[in-house]
Formats: sequence, C-alpha cells, structure tokens
Amino acid sequence: MGWSWRIGRIAGIDVYVHPTFLLLLVWVALAHFLAHGNWAEALYGVVFILALFGIVVLHELGHALTARQYGIRTRDITLLPIGGVARLERIPEVPSQELVVALAGPAVNVVIATLIYLGLALGRGLAPMSEVLRVGGGGFIQQLFWVNVSLVVFNLVPAFPMDGGRVLRALLAMQLDYVKATQIAASIGQAIALVFGLLGLFFNPFLIFIALFVWLAGTQEAGLVQMRSALGSVPVMRAMITDFRALRPDDPLERAVGYVVAGFQQDFPVVEDGRLVGILTRNDLAAALGRYGPESRVGDVMQREFAITDPREILQTAFARLQDGHCRTLPVVKDGRLLGLLTADNLAEVLIIQEALREGHRPALFGGNRRTHEAWVRAGDDAGSTPGA
Repeated sequence: MGWSWRIGRIAGIDVYVHPTFLLLLVWVALAHFLAHGNWAEALYGVVFILALFGIVVLHELGHALTARQYGIRTRDITLLPIGGVARLERIPEVPSQELVVALAGPAVNVVIATLIYLGLALGRGLAPMSEVLRVGGGGFIQQLFWVNVSLVVFNLVPAFPMDGGRVLRALLAMQLDYVKATQIAASIGQAIALVFGLLGLFFNPFLIFIALFVWLAGTQEAGLVQMRSALGSVPVMRAMITDFRALRPDDPLERAVGYVVAGFQQDFPVVEDGRLVGILTRNDLAAALGRYGPESRVGDVMQREFAITDPREILQTAFARLQDGHCRTLPVVKDGRLLGLLTADNLAEVLIIQEALREGHRPALFGGNRRTHEAWVRAGDDAGSTPGA
C-alpha cells in the first residue's frame, strides 16, 4: 500500500503501518515525559500505545475473518494514528451480512474486556475510569480494560468510517434501497461530525481532526456506493475505449512519446504476434527516457505482469481491479485478442453521463438492468476491434 510500511502478515492478511503513526508515538512519549519528568514513563507510554494497536489489529481481524466466512477477501489492514482500517475487497451485498461483519470488530473488544475484567476480579479489582484517564494512572492492565471499553463505544458511533455507521446503514438497508440507506447513514454521520467539530473548539482540538475525518469518510462512502450502483449493470464493452494506439516490443520509446504528445493516450498496450505481452505506462515511459534515452526498446521497460478484463465483465468488478493495480489502464481481452482499453478517466466519464441522464430522468445509455446486461453479454460473443498501431 502506498505511503505505508508492511510490518507483517497475519492469517494471510498483510498488515501495514502509516508513517504518521510514528508521530503518535512521539507525542505519547512526550506527554508522559512532561507529566512525570522521566524517560522510563515515556517508554511506558510508547509500550502501551503499541499494546493498544495490537488490540486494534485484533479488532480489524475480527472484521476480516468474519468477512472471509462470506467469501469476502481482505486486501490488507493499515494502522493509522486514529485507529486501523481493514480494506475488504467488497462490502457484503446482504445487509444482514454487513451487520455481522460490522459488529465483529467491537465484539472482539467486548471479549478482551470481559477476560480482563474477570482477571481483575480475582485480584485487586477494577480501578475507576477517572483514575485511568490520568496519564500513566491506574496500571497497565487497568488501562487496557478501559481502552477496550472505549473502543467499543467509539466504534459504535453511527458515523462512517466507524463500525456504527455500517451498522446503521445495514439496518436501514433492510428496509430501504442500499444507495438511499447509505445517503441517510452518511448524512447522520456528517451531523455527528459537526458536533465533534464544535466540541473540539471548546474542549479538545483532536476532536476537530476526528470531525474532518468522519465528514470526508461519509462523503467518500456515499460517492462510492453511488458509483457502484451506476456501474453495477454496465458491461465493460459499453464503456471501453476502442480507438487506441498499441506498441510492439521492438518499437523505440520515441514512438510512444509521439503518441503521448499527440494526445492519444497515456498508457499503451504492447502487442506481439497478435498477443498482448505488456503495458507501457506513462510513469515507466518517463523514467526510461531519463535513464536509457528515446531509442530504447519498449520491450525492455514495459510491465510484463498486468491485470486484464473481459468485455462481458461488469464495470463495478473491473473498477475494483483498476483500484488494486498500479496501472490506470485495464486492457480488455477476449480469446487472446485485445479489444479495447478501460481507464479510470473513461469510467469517470461514464459516471458523469449516467448521473446527468438520471437527474434529467432520461433512459441510461449504458444499460440499467439485468436483461440489458445479458443482451450485451450475448452480443459480446461477436465483439471485435482492430487496435491502432
């Protein structure tokens, strides 16, 4: 994942940490040092934060392993200063499944808190939260108990990206259209973000940061769901670019430069004997020009590992593949033949057109139901195109 460091792999899922996490460690160490005046307490604070984020990883694994039971893969888990994010390859389509997946994370914290509570009950008992809230107060295990309780409460706030936002959306989706349920849940979350922001002005500036994060997450979630809805019934062949330029492995890089300058495209499929053998991206082209010069061969710098899509695949699935890859272009291939290209830019254009037609209450140009999709799938058996060269 960009801008993050991979620190391990658990249950087949890569775990990353964002660089800003280091800022949190520095801030916690400084707060403990200023409160107690010695570096031993600063080290204690750092160790506690590391234990806290170990709990966060378990929380995210709760989501990931529960989603796995529904056949949903988790791409990775990333630790941020405000918590963790498990990137599922898709959100469960059945609201009851999304509800279970969303609750699985807080359920992990409930189990951990319960076990700690039972252990404390055999000893000196549980310290009050007011004591634990003091920097370094209450003892390590006591703090872990209240941290788990706080994580349950915080994550069940009904606002994206917290689990409570997804719980609310799942409950609404049991009665409403999924897009409408998302819009309502996002609006409620943004209202809560405004409350956080106002409280942050008077009590804790960190709440302002949380408010901004929640507001943006709600906007992003609503936009993604709207996009998936618009693309969910459209086959790739209805949106792919069919007027494009292809290169050969023995072409010089200057030929690709000429195409870029002429405004044809930014990424180029590389074809040899009628087969797609590589992709030359704009970034690879720029790097190779500086290192090897314009006379270098395309085959020496192209990417030989790349994702493709089928003309009959729906755009929603192809879009997810575009997001996962490092290339902004997805070749459309059928029976070994290159038929077209799918790019992030022409997907955006499809969305703009679909939204304009929807607002004008006009029929969709790219298909809008299962029958339309099936008709285009049948037509795709005879689809063909001749790429430019």
